[in-house]
Amino acid sequence: MMKCLRVFLPALLLVSGLATVLAESAPEHVCETKNGTSCEDCLKNVTCLWCIKTKSCVTYPVKTILPPHSLCPLDDARWGLCWMNFQTLIITLSVLGAVLIIALMVCMIRCCKCENFGSNRFEAKMQREANKTKAKQDERRAEMNKRHQEIRQKYGLNGPNPYARFS
Repeated sequence: MMKCLRVFLPALLLVSGLATVLAESAPEHVCETKNGTSCEDCLKNVTCLWCIKTKSCVTYPVKTILPPHSLCPLDDARWGLCWMNFQTLIITLSVLGAVLIIALMVCMIRCCKCENFGSNRFEAKMQREANKTKAKQDERRAEMNKRHQEIRQKYGLNGPNPYARFS
């Protein structure tokens, strides 16, 4: 789980940092001085929004996230790129964001499952090795007891211990 957090924490911080930068307010009336110019001149400043319908350059209303319809309809609004309307830009960014979030979730789930699967597999391997070692040890102990028994029988020490009466 910690491995997953180490992977996805920087991505979360990056997204929150971008949200903070986009939410900062811009100086007022900078964009309004570009009225009557072209879309390219207006959009050189990131805080500006170009409206094709009224051919005006306005300061992007950051407090409302999306520009209100009274300011400029979404299909006539341009921000960042003159050739892409704001509505298409929002849809494209939403789809890309959703794909990115789904990819991160799938990656996180696979990462955590593989990590758990690997540790379970490792534990099973260690258990098998411990069982093999124990079986070999028991086999050696039985062999040694058999040899000791043969030696005792060979020298006649199989019966009761003759020195037991001294203890």
